[in-house]
Parts: sequence; structure tokens; C-alpha cells
Amino acid sequence: MLCAKNITKKFASNGSVVPVLKEVSVDIAEGEFVSIVGRSGSGKTTLLNILSTLVRADDGELYYQNNNLSTLSESHLNRLRQADFSVIFQFHHLLPYFTVLENTLLPFMRSLRSVNKEAVQKAHQCLDRVGLADKADRLPGNLSGGEQQRVAIARALVKSSKVLFADEPTGSLDKATGKQIMGLLSELHEEGLTVVMVTHEPAYAQLAERIVTIEDGLISSPADRHFFL
Repeated sequence: MLCAKNITKKFASNGSVVPVLKEVSVDIAEGEFVSIVGRSGSGKTTLLNILSTLVRADDGELYYQNNNLSTLSESHLNRLRQADFSVIFQFHHLLPYFTVLENTLLPFMRSLRSVNKEAVQKAHQCLDRVGLADKADRLPGNLSGGEQQRVAIARALVKSSKVLFADEPTGSLDKATGKQIMGLLSELHEEGLTVVMVTHEPAYAQLAERIVTIEDGLISSPADRHFFL
């Protein structure tokens, strides 16, 4: 479904160029749950951002459903992300002056025109799914950290995307709330959603069907997985 071939990425830092990913290749099958793990600075979030098309690789190719995304224009990538990809970040990025319902509807808000009734109904369904049906009219500042992250998940689900990317979705949450979020992601995967997640928590990584370990910009072998140090 999603295939990265020989992905290379460098970033400028203090006047020098630092290689972050070094000819990394990885395949994600449809309906798979994959965890990407590694030490801080290993390149795992950069890989997730490239797989989700939020960042372009310097070299290499990215394929989605046999289509080469590396050659697409930014407008084409935007349409692909809108249709098929959703991303959950460690910090939920909710708009503070939008209600929970309005934040959930953000993927449909391309202009000042109101969204249609079908989208509003779908947003309510997604909020019910994450246990926030009774808080649709609240502002994010009146929610707990776990509730805010659940709004972010509802926002990701409202489009009926095919691939869900999650970057440290429990990183800013307490342990009990983190378990709730992971339980919800596992349920979504069991229903057929493809999930690609970056995490630093060993127990959460083990919930995935497969673990991809990044070590100094390279995918390491299973025998070298000291990735939570």
C-alpha cells in the first residue's frame, strides 16, 4: 500500500548539513499496524513525516497504491492527504477558540462557508466514538489532555481516511490516559484501518503487528533493537 525506497533526508544545523535518514526503505501493507521506534534524534519522526507526505525526501521514492508520490506537485499531494491520509500529533494542535465540534470539522473547512449537514453528522458520530458526544460545544481549554487528544483522533477519523499516521500520540499524556488512546487506535486497526505510529513506549510498540527500528538514520536489524534507551 505504502512503499518508501532508498529515502534520504538531510537538515541544516548550525551551518552544517546533518543526514537524518540514509537510504531507508520500508513497506506498509494495507490494514497493517506498524510502530516506528528509535532513540531521540534517530530519524523516526522524519520518516513518519515523509511517509505521510508532510515532508519531502531529498532523494529516494515514495509510492502509494503503486503511484509514485515523489513526482507529484504540492497541490496533488494536498488532495491525496485530504482524501486518504490523517495525522495525529503528540500535541493535538486544536484551535483554542473553536469548539470541540468545530475542531473535529476542520478537515472540511476550506472556506468560510458552513460545512454540509452530512459532515456535521459524521463529526458527531466520531465524537461519540471517542467518548466526547456530550462535549461537542466545549472549548479545548475546558478539556483534559486526554480529552483534547481524543478530539484530535475524532478529527482524524471524520474524513474516513485509509491511513492513520500517529506521531507520539501518547507522549504528552499520563499512563492511564495513554492506555485509553492506544486502546482506541487498536480498535480502529482491528476494523481495518492502516496505522503507522511513532512511539517511545515499549508496551505500546508491542501492540503493533510489526516494529520498524530506526538507528542513526538507518533501519536496524531485529538483533540490534535497543531502541528505547
